[in-house]
Amino acid sequence: MAKYRYETHLHTSEVSLCGKATAAEQVQYYAELGYAGIVVTDHFFNGNCAVPREGISWHEKVERFCLGYINAVEEGKKQGISVFFGWEYGYRHTDLLTYGLSPKWLLKNPQIMEMNAWDYCDYVRQSGGAIIQAHPFRNQPYIEEIRLKPSRVDGVEVINGQNSKEENDMALKFAKHYDLVQSAGSDNHTGYAHKTLAGIETREKLRSSEDLVEVLKTRKFKVFTRKI
Repeated sequence: MAKYRYETHLHTSEVSLCGKATAAEQVQYYAELGYAGIVVTDHFFNGNCAVPREGISWHEKVERFCLGYINAVEEGKKQGISVFFGWEYGYRHTDLLTYGLSPKWLLKNPQIMEMNAWDYCDYVRQSGGAIIQAHPFRNQPYIEEIRLKPSRVDGVEVINGQNSKEENDMALKFAKHYDLVQSAGSDNHTGYAHKTLAGIETREKLRSSEDLVEVLKTRKFKVFTRKI
């Protein structure tokens, strides 16, 4: 039976300040590796985002934020790889991968910038999206506090390609204890230079962001990791 691999966590240099690979380079990399698709999850406005926080309208902010995704879609058409829209919402370094909602939804919901992490999670899930907490046990100097609310998220990354084994192991124990969705992503900022990959594998090809949410929430996938 066919298996389809998807990258669930990557950044583009067009939108994420820490991104070192363009959207096109990211797509080319994953196409060469035989992936069926990727989810572009650039850092949101309250994270390490290249979009100005002041001086432009919400509409213009959203337009600029979508540039990495739009460029990835165009390259995806050339490479024969699916590209889905998402983002990494940041609340004081608590990072929340958001799936299943569209740029149009963002345009209609500027109030999400005023929400705390957990109210944001509730609102996204009520709107039909899914929340996977990224690298929940990452221990770095810039992270002032590890925040955990298992009742407010769909799942957590139990494998993150930038985390230590110990940090990933803690996430797995946490997910098992609270029966949360166990996801995986590379957290790829550098394209070809990123050597520890992780993602999800499905039996059916995903056709839309709605399919991605359905697969995550019903747990009809397996996680994988690989070294390049």
